[in-house]
Amino acid sequence: MSKLKLLLPFFLILAACRPDQVKHLPGTKQIAEETANWEAIRITPTDLLHATRWAGDSLTAYADTLLRRTLARELKKGGLAQAANFCRPQSYPQVDSMARKWQARPRRAEWQTSTAPAAAIAAAGLRPDTMRLIGRPAVDTFFYQRPITLNNNLCLRCHGQPGRDLSAAEAALLQQQHPGLKSVGRQPAQVLGAWQLTLERSGVAEFYTMKTRKKWKEHKMPKLF
Repeated sequence: MSKLKLLLPFFLILAACRPDQVKHLPGTKQIAEETANWEAIRITPTDLLHATRWAGDSLTAYADTLLRRTLARELKKGGLAQAANFCRPQSYPQVDSMARKWQARPRRAEWQTSTAPAAAIAAAGLRPDTMRLIGRPAVDTFFYQRPITLNNNLCLRCHGQPGRDLSAAEAALLQQQHPGLKSVGRQPAQVLGAWQLTLERSGVAEFYTMKTRKKWKEHKMPKLF
């Protein structure tokens, strides 16, 4: 009986410490995930090729979005002649800033088929029906290419059919202002050229780390009582 009296306060303390009443330190899960992000990870050559595609897709999609917004604005302000002067998204400050961050050099060039650039080796797992070229021409250099297709009505205003998408006078003005412009009289979904990016290994590795790192999200526990 005396032993039971001695153990009774201990059992009462255990009963009072129910799991739903235990207070955890704030940010414990976030601290654990941030600590995991600082652990060294091994990035394989295949990982770097995947990151090259991710970086290329992200940068070119961002540039194309800015291009559409800019062309729509300039068409309203000054018409086709003014808008055509802004059809160089690779030189936009926002695009240049993103490219510098990932150590990439973007350009828009003539479309090259998958057999043309010998240096751009197609990456395993990245080839199926994408028309992209992902390669590693040198130890510290990566290459990305994807086609630029005519799939937007704004682009048809400069590159479409004279007399249908733009007037004959507008077509003549474009040829006068931009003598090197060859992509006039094109059809929707036709390939106009190619986005090409040359990326440094350190930038690709940093992009892979950012893409795969754990992001902490606060999960609120439901109220039980």
